Amino acid sequence: MTTHSTNTKTCIHLELPSFIIPCQATCRKVDRNSLLAFSIGVSSRYPLNWSSSVDCCMWEGVSCDNNDRVIHLLLPSRDLVGSISPSIVNLSCLSRLILSQNWLTGPIPDGFFMGFNRLVIIDLSHNRLTGKFSDSDELPSTVTRVDLSSNRFDGTIQSSFLQPALNLQRFDVSNNSFSGSIPSSVCRFSPSIQHLDFSNNDFVGPISQGFGQCSNLQILRAGFNNLSGVIPSDIYMVSALQELYLPANKLSGVIDGGIVNLINLRTLALYGNELTGKISQDIGRLSNLEHLLLHINKLNGTLPQSLTNCTRLTTLNLRVNLLEGELSAFDFSKFIQLRSIDLGNNFFSGRLPASLFLCKNLTAIRLATNSLNGEVLPDIMALQSLSFLSLSNNSLNNFTSAIRILTGCKNLTTLILSKNFYNEPLPGDENLIRADEFQNLQVLGLGGCGFTGQIPMWLSRLDKLEVLDLSLNNITGSVPGWFGNLPNLFYLDLSQNLLSGYFTMELIKLRRLATQQTSDQMLLLRDIRYDMISKIGVAEINSSIALAPEKGAGVSQVCPPV
Repeated sequence: MTTHSTNTKTCIHLELPSFIIPCQATCRKVDRNSLLAFSIGVSSRYPLNWSSSVDCCMWEGVSCDNNDRVIHLLLPSRDLVGSISPSIVNLSCLSRLILSQNWLTGPIPDGFFMGFNRLVIIDLSHNRLTGKFSDSDELPSTVTRVDLSSNRFDGTIQSSFLQPALNLQRFDVSNNSFSGSIPSSVCRFSPSIQHLDFSNNDFVGPISQGFGQCSNLQILRAGFNNLSGVIPSDIYMVSALQELYLPANKLSGVIDGGIVNLINLRTLALYGNELTGKISQDIGRLSNLEHLLLHINKLNGTLPQSLTNCTRLTTLNLRVNLLEGELSAFDFSKFIQLRSIDLGNNFFSGRLPASLFLCKNLTAIRLATNSLNGEVLPDIMALQSLSFLSLSNNSLNNFTSAIRILTGCKNLTTLILSKNFYNEPLPGDENLIRADEFQNLQVLGLGGCGFTGQIPMWLSRLDKLEVLDLSLNNITGSVPGWFGNLPNLFYLDLSQNLLSGYFTMELIKLRRLATQQTSDQMLLLRDIRYDMISKIGVAEINSSIALAPEKGAGVSQVCPPV
């Protein structure tokens, strides 16, 4: 008989001529029973292969250490339905618990967090867990990552809950219903914290000072809450910060000039607040900035010239502010990585900026609702990736030239030119658009221009057109039957024109437009890149409706200007 000792376990080999009894580890009974109780509380379309005849250290999602204690329970995306058994707390050696992307419901067990004194990672995200943290709950000192996001937790997060977590690096409670104040004291307790996400909850009140102590903090998110007051100045001391995400709150005051100290910042998202004042003239010091999202505030002044130093920008959104100045005087050409720009709903003036069309990677442009004038420049044809263009509600002229130029943008899917070209005639040349042009165009907005003339034949070549707005013009004549040959058209607005005659039977071919199924629903058109939401009503088409000369077509809803 020979005895070997390895890792505190003793295995005895019996040297008999006919057989050998192998050395085999088995998990501890307390862990096995805890796992079995957990499995009883959940079900799945794909049952866990936790057979009682197999050592639990060999079960799916379970790992043990050299002492046969369960240290990992990893069951993400297993379609688990049910609740978390209180017995799970008996897995006292657990270091990783990952149950994310399941359908777990109900509260977490009492003493859940305190029961794991060796826990390093806990991820319960993307379930339907509910309940509050009790005043006695606290995280273990060993934990580095906590992800409770996308559940239905509520109540407050007390400082005492975070206080023991000396090694915490990532804390994510986004997409829940937590209330009260944001616990900025976490930085005092957890100096190694790198990622904090409190977004999409019901946190209220001002953001307290304290985040300045998070010297390693890279990501701070607290958007879509009810936070008020000013942005605390000590945030601008966290030079490691790469993302500051505080949109859709009630923050007020100016954006402190100290923000330019965040030289590693890649995303600055402060949109949907009540911020005032000017954009810092030294914003160009943020040379690593990729996403600048300051829209829907009350910012004033001009675009700072130093912004051109932010050559890594891919997204620039400043719409719905009080910004002004001649846009063509700003040099956009250095934004060589820019993909989307939205300067709509401001007070910019002058002609369209030719330098903007040197940004060859642009896919989306909105300059709508400003005071721009002049013509659409041929330079825009260089933007071969452009898919979204909105220039509505300006004072542009020469519609015929604009259309001829824009046919050179082969990938356009959305073109909004409404409220421009006042009282110009609609070009009647049916060859204005060739058969191979505008072949990706799905949305065309030409409302509110006061166009004269008849509905032009060249529109019939837009085979992929889904939305056409010709409302609020002075178009005469009848509704052409070739509309019935546009197979994808589901919204047609001809209201507030001078049309006459009858709808032809050809319009019956517009199945998506004419069916009761679509006529009763409200369709939501959304371009998420610009947070643009337009509700469009689809009206039922009746082939016998007559159009009075002084009233528009029989389409009841007006497409809102973009």
